[in-house]
Amino acid sequence: MTISLETRQQVRQRANFACEFCGIAEVDAGDQLTVDHFRPLTKGGDDELENLIYCCPRCNQYKLAYWVEPPHPSLLWNPRIEPFSKHFLSLENGTLHPLTPIGVFTLNRLRLNRPALVANRLRRQQTEDEIRLLSRYRDLTRMIEQVIEQQSALIEEQHVLLKEQQELLRLLIDSRRRE
Repeated sequence: MTISLETRQQVRQRANFACEFCGIAEVDAGDQLTVDHFRPLTKGGDDELENLIYCCPRCNQYKLAYWVEPPHPSLLWNPRIEPFSKHFLSLENGTLHPLTPIGVFTLNRLRLNRPALVANRLRRQQTEDEIRLLSRYRDLTRMIEQVIEQQSALIEEQHVLLKEQQELLRLLIDSRRRE
């Protein structure tokens, strides 16, 4: 059975155009990635959307036609069923740390700490940090602009009050002179 272009597009969009195993994006890979069968066709898998994974050629190469039935101790993480955070922890140095036996097996099988992936994670993390800082900078700039507007309004109000005070003082001086 051949996967239709419409199904391929659904799989790509669902995966946000990135490998569902390692997270490498199409833009970083320089092309579209592959649509793989999580459970291989040779092991009873099918072309249903739930069995299709969007992955980079390397993860696809390392996964091959791997398939074992639960409760086998060497289960591969299925990103369509369980969240990344259940099995992996992203460390500050760009590496992944496994949290479960499934995480350990998947990390080793797919070589998810390949140097290029670690570098990519560090770049993404740096970009996210920069975006977060820029967002905070924009918020601070808006707050400063609001303070300046409030300060201008207060200065204008003070100017009006000073004129009123001058007028009152002038009236008071004039009334004393007449006495």
